[in-house]
Amino acid sequence: MQFPRLSGLSRFWGWILGSAVVLIGAWLWLSGSAEPVQTTPVVQAYPSQTISVLNATGYVVAQRKAALASKASGRLEWLGVAEGAVVKSGQLIAKIESRDVAAQLDQATAQVGIAQADLDEAQRQADRSASLLAQRFIAPSVHETNLSRLGRARATLLAAQAAEKVAEAALAQTEIRAPFDAVVLTKNANVGDNITPFSSAAESKGAVVTIADMSTLEVETDVSESNVSRLKIGQPAEIGLDGLPGERFAGEIVRMVPTIDRAKATRLVKVRFQKIDPRILPDMSAKIVFLDRPLADSERKPVIAISRQAVLTESGKSVVFLVEGDRLKRIELTSSDATQGELVPVPQLSPGQRVVIRPKAFKDGQKVRVVAP
Repeated sequence: MQFPRLSGLSRFWGWILGSAVVLIGAWLWLSGSAEPVQTTPVVQAYPSQTISVLNATGYVVAQRKAALASKASGRLEWLGVAEGAVVKSGQLIAKIESRDVAAQLDQATAQVGIAQADLDEAQRQADRSASLLAQRFIAPSVHETNLSRLGRARATLLAAQAAEKVAEAALAQTEIRAPFDAVVLTKNANVGDNITPFSSAAESKGAVVTIADMSTLEVETDVSESNVSRLKIGQPAEIGLDGLPGERFAGEIVRMVPTIDRAKATRLVKVRFQKIDPRILPDMSAKIVFLDRPLADSERKPVIAISRQAVLTESGKSVVFLVEGDRLKRIELTSSDATQGELVPVPQLSPGQRVVIRPKAFKDGQKVRVVAP
């Protein structure tokens, strides 16, 4: 019995199929010879993470902040500050139109002068009539009339002086001054705007500028009601700011608002910076790590570390296995005493590298295959 011969095309596809089978078999053999391992990254960590009690997020808030406006209404005619300007307590910041108020003050001052002149004249008349009465040149009723005039003159002067003070106060209300040392955060009005405090009149402004005392910056965070018992006044904390990556600032709890937010089931906790950095700004987002003890200065610097589960003890020595491609590199740690909680410092490695987690007695240069956990 004769079998039909294969055509050239059939022989070609047969060769392709056979080659594929050989390659797949080789791949399976090679992959099977590689040891499967799981890895964990080398990270940059802070020692505070090992003694943290609770983590939270919040925002930087100035505890002394003010939106400045005048009691008087009018057009803003002068503004002497801009955003970022540093102002001192009592410093003149802006002026409202005040010509009419200044005229009223001039009028009140003139009235005081007239009243003072009348008083002086009444005093002279009273002194003269007293002398004449002593010599019996005038009747007592005349002297009594002069004394009454003197009393009215004194009352008139007091009323004029009071009116002058009112006018002075009205003029002062057209000036906007800083109530404390601060930094200008925002400028809310420009020269020419109508300033109408305590009103929502169309095309008018209320506050002219907003200022904040930067020495009162704190971090406010909402802590879950179930975690409040883990915190207390004076408890140390470490603050990280998204706007200043890589920086950590020492702080402590200074206040805990004595009420629970019913809607969120949280309590507002305020954390004070132990030292204010000029780079810290209001409304920066912050991450707070509440600690069970204060940190030493040496513990405030970040370290390159790995999980303790990546460390293997061999003959009294601590080693880790670094994954480089599909091979392992055995690295002996300088000291196992530096272990800090779940972290082990590895200054000889770099963040982003990966080491074998839960290793066994591997060999240097051994071939491995990384598998998902």
